[in-house]
Order: sequence, then structure tokens, then C-alpha cells
Amino acid sequence: MTNSDPEFDKKLTKLRDEIDEIDSDLVKLLHRRLAVTSKVGRLKSNVGKPIYDPAREASLFAKRRLQASDAGLSPDLIEDVLRRLMRDSYVSQDASGYRCVNTECKKVVVVGGKGQLGATFVDLFQRSDYQVAILEQNDWPNSDAILADAGLVIVAVPIRLTSMVIRHLNNLPENCILADLTSIKESPLFEMKKVHAGPIVGLHPMFGPDVTSLIKQTIISCEGRYPEEYQWLLQQFEVWGAKIYPVKANEHDKAMSMVQVMRHFSTIVYGYHLMSEGADIEKLVAMSSPIYRLELIMVGRLFAQDPCLYADIIFANKENIGMMKRFAYRFLELLEDVSLDDKDAFVNMFNHVSDWFGDYAGDFLEESKSMLLKANELKKH
Repeated sequence: MTNSDPEFDKKLTKLRDEIDEIDSDLVKLLHRRLAVTSKVGRLKSNVGKPIYDPAREASLFAKRRLQASDAGLSPDLIEDVLRRLMRDSYVSQDASGYRCVNTECKKVVVVGGKGQLGATFVDLFQRSDYQVAILEQNDWPNSDAILADAGLVIVAVPIRLTSMVIRHLNNLPENCILADLTSIKESPLFEMKKVHAGPIVGLHPMFGPDVTSLIKQTIISCEGRYPEEYQWLLQQFEVWGAKIYPVKANEHDKAMSMVQVMRHFSTIVYGYHLMSEGADIEKLVAMSSPIYRLELIMVGRLFAQDPCLYADIIFANKENIGMMKRFAYRFLELLEDVSLDDKDAFVNMFNHVSDWFGDYAGDFLEESKSMLLKANELKKH
């Protein structure tokens, strides 16, 4: 160690004091910004405008990136800071109430409203000044009274119970909207059409039960019957900040077999394999690069949740078995290339897949770089 230099220490202290002063000014500016964004949220709520404005956000990023570049700063750094600030500002805007899109809807009934996902929608409807009732298992003896005058009934129960619950909803008001929130769509829509002659829509919120805000979240909507009658419901979701993605029920289920079922199943198998091999998680984490750590995080995250949720998703549609068997066959097909030391075949396959991804491969590479930087910054071990 070198001896302390009083002059150096004095200069360093002065510069650090200046940094502290700047940081203090930043905190004051952020507090001021938060106050303004809260006002924006209240103003939007009063007129029913969605909190999330993608055009405004894109314009803001473009302007500030240009300003950063002109000032000799990293545009990526400024955009990263702004994205973090905007996430917080959306939360502050979301803290207030929302405009009620359909004031003539007498009552919203959420079947399974005390569950995690159901409770999220109960809270949002209540904050939009709808009359909300919850129907749970013990409430079925009084279900006629609870469902009377309902303008909207949402089924938010586990997949394995959805069809059974829907069959009990055979005495709804004629103009009542019947909807479900499950991750499969053809079967629930079929059951709903059998029991109710009024408007029907299949919904799939593309987020987990731990989400408390719909800002920037996607809700898939599958047409059932009389779509003009439930447009106000989709508009209400947009007021809450959600993005609506309409798709046919059969297309939805086919896509989910790849997006959800196969990924969940392969992740579960990987975790099962790690356990069976006696892997030392602490050592794996310590030796992992950010990308492998992120993969371990996604595996561990799944096993920290309710196994019944994933069992319901994987077992819900028997057609998923064919998809998973094809996945297993392709795994063995590539493994055969490795066992035969056929690198050319492996590289040829890789190039074919890369061509299939096209521009998305490069886009995903850039997007992942930002995610990996954040994952490394948040590293605890």
C-alpha cells in the first residue's frame, strides 16, 4: 500500500462531494418527475385514456438518444435510465383509479375471484367503480342470487376445473358477457357456447398471477359470439394498460403448445435432470456466465411456483403429447449427430435454423445483451 497523499485525498473528497451534490439534485428532479407523472395518470384516468402510450414512449426515446449523442453520452445508457424511470412512472400512474368504460354494466362476477389471477381482475374492476361480486366454491348454493343482474361473468379457476364450472353457468342473464381466463381456448369456448346464448369471449392473460398491473401486458382474445357486445370489455383492458391480441382459438392453442407447453415441459425435465445428476447448484451459479445464470434462474423460478399450475397446462390438451414427442425425437436426432461425430450435419442444421429465424436472430441477440447486463448487475452471489 502507498502512503496517503493529503493533497490527493483533498481533491478526491472535493470531487466526491460534487458527485454527492449532483446525486442529490437528481433525487430532487426524480421526485419532481414522479409528481408530474402522477398528475398525468389522474388526467388520463378522468378521460379513459390508456396509461401506456407506445407512440409517445418511442418518440421520447428517440429524442433523448439524439440529445445524449450530441452531449457525448451513451444513447443506450440514457435509454436504459429512461426505461427504468418510466416503469416507475407507470406504477405511480397505475396507483390511481380508472375510468369505467361501461357505466351500464350492473355487476361483474369473477368466479374464482379469491385466487391470485382472479383477485387481480377483481381489484382492477373495483378501481374502475364496477360493482364486483366473487363466486367461490362455497358460494354455489347462493349462485343464482350472486349471478342475478350480472353484466359480465369471468371464469378464473384452474384449467382442470374450468369446464365443470362453466357447465354450472347455464342460467345467466341474456345479455351477460361470459368469458374465461384459461390458457387453452377451444375447449372453454365450446363449453361456454353450450350453456349461454349471449355474448362470449375467450381470454388468455399472458402474465403470471404475481402481476398486479396490466401496463404493457398482453391479453389474447378469441372470438366466441357477438363480439360487438364485448368490445367495451376489451377497451377496459386497454384503459388499464393492456395490449389486446386477437386470434382464432385453434391458432391460439397451437401456438401455446409451443410457447408454453413445450417450454415448460423441457424446463421441468432439465431441472429434474440436474437433481438426478446430483448437480451442485451453488457451484453451478458461481461458475456461470450471465447467460447460463439467467437460464438457471428461469429453471429455479419455475420450481418455486405451484406444480399444479404447470401440471394443468401440460396435461390440459392431449394433442400436446404429439408436440412433445416430436421435440424428443429431434433431440435424439441431433444427439445421434454428436454420437457419430458428424459436425458437418450439426452445423448444417444450425445454419438452417438460423436462416429460419432471419432478422429475429440478430434482434434477439441485441435484446439479450441488455437483459444479460441487468442480470449481471443484480447478481447476489
